[in-house]
Amino acid sequence: MREEELEVAIKVVIVGNGAVGKSSMIQRYCKGTFTKDYKKTIGVDFLERQIELDGEEVRLMLWDTAGQEEFDAITKAYYRGAQACVLAFSTTDRDSFEAAHSWKMKVEDECGEIPTVLVQNKIDLLDQSVVDPEEADLLARALGCRLLRTSVKEDINVNAVFRHLAACCLAELRLQEEEYALSGASNGIPPLTISAFSPSMQNGKSHHGNGTIILRPGKQKSHKKKNVLRNACRIL
Repeated sequence: MREEELEVAIKVVIVGNGAVGKSSMIQRYCKGTFTKDYKKTIGVDFLERQIELDGEEVRLMLWDTAGQEEFDAITKAYYRGAQACVLAFSTTDRDSFEAAHSWKMKVEDECGEIPTVLVQNKIDLLDQSVVDPEEADLLARALGCRLLRTSVKEDINVNAVFRHLAACCLAELRLQEEEYALSGASNGIPPLTISAFSPSMQNGKSHHGNGTIILRPGKQKSHKKKNVLRNACRIL
């Protein structure tokens, strides 16, 4: 148990070609709404949702990025410091399926390897599918990602996408806390530090850090919840 309750915040980027349902996905997840009218995202959009997972309060900060190539210079800047990624393609769009590998590389160029889930959206349109199930499975294995099939319209598996990523990030955090405790640090209490929206650098290369943004306290008597979002946003 931690000495204080802390709020963990995770920056998640949602990437993929245009019109695969990225904006609709986060609207469904954060607001519970869906519209079939397509509106192209210009640059990036942002929504957030707070959930409870394994006894932890987790704030998911979801960055919806434009899928058109002309926005690459803008969107790449917002990949930096992401701790998890949704890589989406559409059941009815072969180009979006074939572009998945390049999208993953774009994110890794900025963030290093981070927990990523491959999402096949629009499974309510399987009768119009241009991607075989076996192909999607093979792609997920090639990319080293878990594959989740979703229908944002029917609200199928949307929650599972983000809970899976949050669970991966929490597992990484707990592993690092255990390693810290075993390292024999003074007092067994870490100093006050903030891990913000930026990966660490090792050997000149971007490296995924602790998977979350978390305020690590020194010894304090207060038991009030710390909200790290304000601190994190100030550092951006």
